[in-house]
Amino acid sequence: MYDDPGRRSGSEPVTARSDLKLRFPPAAVFTPLFAAAALAFAFWAARADDGDPLGPGVLVVPAVICGLLTVTAVITLVVVARRRSGT
Repeated sequence: MYDDPGRRSGSEPVTARSDLKLRFPPAAVFTPLFAAAALAFAFWAARADDGDPLGPGVLVVPAVICGLLTVTAVITLVVVARRRSGT
């Protein structure tokens, strides 16, 4: 009965979209925050020695995670801007 992938099973609208007004502020706030954190972790990892409790290998992981979150927030900002403009 539910094996047909083209058949809708929910009650959501066909053209449902997320609320752009709610998506923009968090993306605008977290983009510079994640970018600053990525740079801070990268700088800290570059200056860390191998003998430190938090060595370069450990500090690279949060730098990469914050970098990926920055990219995600930027993509969200671009999508919201495009949808607001009507294209």
